[in-house]
Amino acid sequence: MIRKLLLAVAALVACMGMAFAQVDVNKADQAALDSVKGIGPAKSKAIMAERAKGEFKDWADLEQRVKGIGEKNAMKLSEAGLMVNGKSREGAAPARKEAARK
Repeated sequence: MIRKLLLAVAALVACMGMAFAQVDVNKADQAALDSVKGIGPAKSKAIMAERAKGEFKDWADLEQRVKGIGEKNAMKLSEAGLMVNGKSREGAAPARKEAARK
């Protein structure tokens, strides 16, 4: 009984760690991109297609190359935990703890 309880707690802690993770657009797989609030399967597919042509240099490059990601949307995605080359979008509020939850 105690083993099951410890296993459940360990699994919960592991899942929470993943839910709060920052996601770098140049390193993430499609599932990780989908975990960011505001990015669905269509948007993550578009990001992956553009990234296949070359990594994103900065937020401006991401906004220019991926249809549907403009300044406002980029701010929201940054606040939700998305990063470009390890950097949040300038002017965006720090990522919230529930960043990667949908």
